[in-house]
Amino acid sequence: MKLFITIAAMAPMDWGLIVLGLVALAILALFIRNIRVVPQAMAFVIERLGTYKSTWQTGIHAKMPFIDRIERRVSLKERVADFPPQAVITRDNVTMQIDTVVFYQIVDPVLYCYGIENPIIGIENLSATTLRNLIGDLELDETLTSRDVINTRMRQTLDEATDPWGIRVNRVELKNIIPPREIQTAMERQMKAEREKRENILISEGKKEALIRVAEGEKEAAILRAEAKKEQAIRESEGKAEAILKIQEATAKGLQMIKEIGADEALIAIKSLETMAAVADGRATKIIIPSNLQSLAGLAVSFKELLSDSNIDMTEKDDGKGS
Repeated sequence: MKLFITIAAMAPMDWGLIVLGLVALAILALFIRNIRVVPQAMAFVIERLGTYKSTWQTGIHAKMPFIDRIERRVSLKERVADFPPQAVITRDNVTMQIDTVVFYQIVDPVLYCYGIENPIIGIENLSATTLRNLIGDLELDETLTSRDVINTRMRQTLDEATDPWGIRVNRVELKNIIPPREIQTAMERQMKAEREKRENILISEGKKEALIRVAEGEKEAAILRAEAKKEQAIRESEGKAEAILKIQEATAKGLQMIKEIGADEALIAIKSLETMAAVADGRATKIIIPSNLQSLAGLAVSFKELLSDSNIDMTEKDDGKGS
């Protein structure tokens, strides 16, 4: 009861101050409410009365109440879109499943907001159609071995197509290439055959190398044996030559000694006869008779008569002593 009396007793000026304070608080709250801080790697698209006004970058910003609004908050970070497998047909009529991964980034928030309604669906459809066009020009083996070429061409095509949307395609990767089951079985058999082929080739090369090594060893052994025989023959020849040289030296020394002692013809003739007797006792089938054999024979007869005379004289002397 006292409160109502107090309020009724207030002057009209006090009511004006209260209303003014409330209005000021409302304006302050509204102003604070329209202050926004844009974080890093983000952009805000601002519209005024339904029309694009500006793009807020990183920092603090304020908008006009009731007439300005944030149409979209756009992330400028790189994004990843993993699309489900797509059925594609190669040039040799093989149907396979290929799924792609697209790495893209928004570079123009305005175009991203107003250029296309649903950019992710657009990128997915573009990726599928581009992939079908590229794979349709390749055969199965080329598709399996040309991932880099397909990735590069898809990135270029998607990047050009998404430029009006404010999107930059940084990278495109073929995640999986899944051929039909019968093709996989045939490829596994082919790989097995290739491995067996390489194994047989390696075994053959090993055997060939072993035979070559054995042949080289036998060749070196034969060369060493031939060199040993050659060395033996050389040593034997040198030994025989040295022996002959020694004999000739001994003969020369003997002749020199005979010459020095002054041997007469009778002694030389006797030595010749002894030599002929030694030759006759040998195994030679031919005997060379010297041209002076007659003189030697005469010398032998004279020597025999001399011996006979000596024996007669010796006999007479013995008879005389006996008488």
